[in-house]
Amino acid sequence: MQITDDKQGEKMEQRLIYIIRNGETNPRGNGFFLGQTDWPLSEEGIKQAERLRQELSCVRISHIFCSDLQRSLKTAQMIAEKQKINPVARKELREINLGEWDGRSFEEIKRKYPTEFKNRGKDIENYRPPGGESFADCSHRAVTAYHEILNGTKGNLVITGHAGINRVILCHLLDIPLKSLFKITQDYGCLNLIWYGSFGYRLRVFNRIFRRVPY
Repeated sequence: MQITDDKQGEKMEQRLIYIIRNGETNPRGNGFFLGQTDWPLSEEGIKQAERLRQELSCVRISHIFCSDLQRSLKTAQMIAEKQKINPVARKELREINLGEWDGRSFEEIKRKYPTEFKNRGKDIENYRPPGGESFADCSHRAVTAYHEILNGTKGNLVITGHAGINRVILCHLLDIPLKSLFKITQDYGCLNLIWYGSFGYRLRVFNRIFRRVPY
């Protein structure tokens, strides 16, 4: 599908961009900071990836990109099976680096680092945990990678990211202030669909979860 870009006098391809969160992992529950620690998919995470594979099996996809963390890579590989595409892993699409906080519970960090924990809440965009990066840092690398991917490809795209990565990309595409990123829900195994063309970006599907068992 193509449309005419009147400003440029050229045809611009309309594209569908599927932004997916990896399936569930095994981080001992939801009350933990999960950044670049390389946890695998859980059994439920495998099922979520299977549902995504089935739902996207009839969609024409030209390229699949993911991070090099195994929970993202495995999700992308499973989606790619019926597309007969090899996913391309990019480290720039890794989850936010949480430094010394990674893999530790919210309660532990709140207890041991009460001031730092509060400071992060007050400035979620710019605060860096010890040895880690801020969401502003994360956004810079992820959005740069996103535009490199978009400009270097044609056709419909799948990007299998992480909760933080998806949020910063969606903030950028939808012109949402980065400080509001946690207003964007990203459940395990969710799908977001962006329509892209000369009109810019339009959100078609947000945080959709597929619960039916694949046939």
